[in-house]
Amino acid sequence: MGIKKHLAFMAFLFLVFGLKAQDNNAVTFEVKLSKDKLGINERLRVDFTMNKDGDDFIAPDFEGFQVVMGPSQAISSSWVNGVRSYSKTYSYTLAPTARGSFTIKQATIVIDGKTYKSSPKLVEVTAAVDRPNDQMSADDVADESLHLVAEVSKDDPYLNEAVSVVYKLYVSPSISVTNYRPLDNPKYNNFWSQDIPITRLSAENGTFDGKPYRYVVLKRVVLYPQKAGELEIEPLSLEVTVEVPTNRRDFFGQRMYTSTNKTVSAGRRTLKVKTLPTAGKPANFGGAVGDFDFTVTASKNSLKASESFQTKVEVNGKGNLKLFQLPEPSLPGSLEVYEPEFEESVRTTLSGTQGKVSNNYTIVPSFKGKYPIPPIAFSYFNPQTEKYNTITSDEIIINVLSGPSSSDISNNIPGAANRQSVVTTGNQFGFIKLKPNLSDIGNVHFFGSRAFYLWWLLPILLIPISIVFGRKREAIASDVAGRKIKKANKLARKYLSTAKKVLGNKEAFYIALEKALHNYLKAKLKIETSEFSKDKITALLSQKQVDENTKVGFIGLLKNCEMARYSPFSQVQMQQDYDKASEVISNMDKQL
Repeated sequence: MGIKKHLAFMAFLFLVFGLKAQDNNAVTFEVKLSKDKLGINERLRVDFTMNKDGDDFIAPDFEGFQVVMGPSQAISSSWVNGVRSYSKTYSYTLAPTARGSFTIKQATIVIDGKTYKSSPKLVEVTAAVDRPNDQMSADDVADESLHLVAEVSKDDPYLNEAVSVVYKLYVSPSISVTNYRPLDNPKYNNFWSQDIPITRLSAENGTFDGKPYRYVVLKRVVLYPQKAGELEIEPLSLEVTVEVPTNRRDFFGQRMYTSTNKTVSAGRRTLKVKTLPTAGKPANFGGAVGDFDFTVTASKNSLKASESFQTKVEVNGKGNLKLFQLPEPSLPGSLEVYEPEFEESVRTTLSGTQGKVSNNYTIVPSFKGKYPIPPIAFSYFNPQTEKYNTITSDEIIINVLSGPSSSDISNNIPGAANRQSVVTTGNQFGFIKLKPNLSDIGNVHFFGSRAFYLWWLLPILLIPISIVFGRKREAIASDVAGRKIKKANKLARKYLSTAKKVLGNKEAFYIALEKALHNYLKAKLKIETSEFSKDKITALLSQKQVDENTKVGFIGLLKNCEMARYSPFSQVQMQQDYDKASEVISNMDKQL
């Protein structure tokens, strides 16, 4: 009896451990939330965890939330007392977009050929809360530590007065920026703009909101408003890759960093542009705004007739030098004046455009005498004093020492002194017959001439020429592949001509190359590609049945154009990309 009880107990233990082993092998797929109630200014962490590896993970759409980080994967595998433990997690960091109750819907994954679904979870989003002790995510840290600012020199300029805009990226010492790319460059509508190139980015120390920051100047531009009233300066937007410190440390005790992408914008700025005052405006005012000097000079004051001299009308100073017309001299009609030669020597700084512009007139006197160049007036508005100023040049006397005199010009005609009036008697021209009897001189007949026989033989000579020409045309027409290759090569050269001209200048080359690739698709497929991403372009080329190598080469060139904005590219790399672009466009032209 005791033996039977012992056997029954052993059977019970085997059953229990067998069920336990089955439980250990059971597949689990569940969702875990960092909290089920949070403020609209907080972040929600969502983890989808499984105990066996799977494929084809599909996350829910996260309605009511914006994904700020993720998905990130974490895998844990261990052996304890001969028992294997495995865990795989897909993690997301979400930001609420509105208040209310939202459901984290089911996610799916395929494990061992079966599809598993997580359970839905309800989350309540309340009003913003204070969370001084709440651990901030990498995205929160980047929000507080990264700022793009547009510094405007003047908010209420006059019409055509220079305004400088400097775009600075402020970065807290606690984080670091590894990369950035412009998302939306501002369009300066109703402004005449002049960029000031930045040859090298350098970080400087500064303050933002009273705290120490580092900043780098990304863009500088000088604007001249061309319209009065409220004018908007569009914002500059950047996508910035940021390294943010975490609370984790590596094996050596160093703090570990995590990477996140942030979009920052300088915000719109509005200028209140003032009209130029009408009181005291000179009649000859031509739109010059700034602080200028004005001179009129002549290269010679004494010369001979038919010799030339130059008169220069010059304005120098600081202001809108490129936006007004120089006054023109009023010269005597006896001076021959040629079209002026315009000269410009200006440079643009943050205070505006400064330098000089001039018109150089070449003048040739025809007669002996003294010729005055009358005074010329130049008016401008000075925005510092808010007054109009007029500068008038001195009169210049040009002395032509030798040459003909205008009063003696009629005496230089031979026989002019002995001229008499013609008196008709009525019959002095009677000897001229109205119908004279004239005969042809050297009359040559066409029939039997050399020209006659040449025209007679010409059709016979054209027959073999026509045969040779016709065979040549048939050969060209039959060579379909050759014609396609020639056409494709010609098209490639057409779109890449601008890029070839600036080969060696990295920025200009890759901008021209990117435009060439987009313009080719626009012209070939009759579509607008400016809003297309690389994924959309890939799908479009797949629909057009473009072969894989050509498609990959085209997308690779677009990626190189983007990388060239912030990565060094050698002359050899640019030449290779140019050759690759020619090959890709030629191949696509044969297939489309």
